[in-house]
Parts: sequence; structure tokens; C-alpha cells
Amino acid sequence: MTETDRNAASSFDPQEYKAQQREGWSAAAAGWKRWWHVLEGGAQPVSDRLVEQAALTPGHKVLDVATGIGEPAITAARRVQPGGRVVALDLAPGMLAIARERAAALGLDNVAFYEGDAESLDLEERDFDAALSRWGLMFLPELERALRGIGERLKPGGRLAAAVWGPPEEVPLLSIAMRAVMETLALPPPPPETPGPFRLADPEVLKRAFETAGFADVTIEPLTVTFEFDSPEAYVRFQQEVSTPVRTVVEEQPPERQEAVWEAMRTALGPYTTPEGRVRLPNVTLCAVARRP
Repeated sequence: MTETDRNAASSFDPQEYKAQQREGWSAAAAGWKRWWHVLEGGAQPVSDRLVEQAALTPGHKVLDVATGIGEPAITAARRVQPGGRVVALDLAPGMLAIARERAAALGLDNVAFYEGDAESLDLEERDFDAALSRWGLMFLPELERALRGIGERLKPGGRLAAAVWGPPEEVPLLSIAMRAVMETLALPPPPPETPGPFRLADPEVLKRAFETAGFADVTIEPLTVTFEFDSPEAYVRFQQEVSTPVRTVVEEQPPERQEAVWEAMRTALGPYTTPEGRVRLPNVTLCAVARRP
């Protein structure tokens, strides 16, 4: 780590970061709702795989950490019927409001959504059969604390199944937008340990995090999921409406600089654009499962 990285890391305030996350994800909730059909068109196989890895069966009690607008909680709620239930937590009330709407529209009465910090897990309930998390662990400043808390709430032998993103070069859904912003605006990269989408992209780092927190029998497998957009312009709109970090940074720029970022995204999508003009983005996610001893 360079001196610059050390200084940046020392100035990192986890509480301020989480407050920003709470506000940012809530602000993006309406965009997530508008783009849900695109997001789940690609992401549903991840929820399905996590539920399989967790070995859920009817009657199980499940904890979903960082559920966002309700996944994989809703997939799990269907799997554990009859007799089972799901408790789902997220930091952002705006996202949870949509999760509740989705569950109600589907007629699911066995899933409860609560606002909560994954690192504190202020839950009276214990003895969960399994815990899940889809694309949430990478954003937790105190990951070991969160994982230990999850483990303490599992029954002995209970499983934690979680998905994180693979390396940037294998996740164009996110990296194309991030690279366009960083390169066009000449922004420095964040320190390596800063929470973010690619923090756990190395399987060895992910495995070590689970083991350090007390989990056993860690297994990690890659899964490729594809997200499709009607056009490069649709992808740009998606980033503008869903990605709070992208929007926040770009909106601070003058109009000509903003357009330069959006044009850089459109150009980078060339290799992923079909002759018909649609955009198909294959992405690698890592699905990990481990057991509480």
C-alpha cells in the first residue's frame, strides 16, 4: 500500500460511508424499480443458485442480509413454503419499501423486511437454518464483524450462501460505466481495501474472509449471468437512474464533461452490441457457500 493509500484508508469513516450508502441506495430505489425487469432477467439465476447452495427446504427459517429490493429473499420465501419464513434486512428504507411491494404483489406472507445494519444485526431471532446475501458483502466496511454476526445466528451446521462480483474485466455491467467515469474525468482509483463492487473479486480473498469469521467447508464457484439492454443508450439511462456513485460524480461536472462520460460508455459497449443494436453483457459472479461448524 502506498503512502497515499494509507492516508486515504486512515481517513475512511465507516459510519459516514454507511450513511451515504443508506441515502444513495434509497435515492436509487425508484430507478431499480423501473429497471427491475432487466435486472432480474439477468440476476434471477444467481438467487436460484444461492437457494440451492443453502439447501433450503420447506419449513426452513432464512436470514437475507442486504436484500435490496427483495432478493434473494423472495426466491427463498417461495422455496421454504409451506411452514418456512424469511427475515430480510437492508440499510436503505427506499429499497425496502419496494421489496415489501413486490412481496405483497406476489402474495407472499412468509417474508418480513426490516431496516437494519448488516454489521450489527440487531435481531432477537437466532437459530436460522440458512443465511443468504446477493451482491451485498462487498459493500460492508467491517466485513469480518458482519460475517461473525451472521454465523452466530445460524444453527450449528447452518449454511451461508453469498454472491459477490468477479474481477472488473469479467463484469462489464459495472466496469464499463466505472471505467468511463474514472478515465474521462481522470479520477484516481480508490484504495484496494475500500468497500466496493470488486472488493471480494479474488476467490482466495473471499475464502479467507469466510474462514477468518469462523466458517468451514468454504466452496466457491463462478457463475456467468447475462444482462441485456435494448440499445447502448438504454444502458446509459440504466446507469444514470440506478448507479448512485456514477450519477453523483457525473452530475458535479459541466454539461460537456457529462456528455463525454456518457459517450465513453456508448463507445465501450461496441464489442457487446449485436447487429440488431441490442447490448448483451455476460458477467461473472462468484457464488460461495460455507457452513457454521
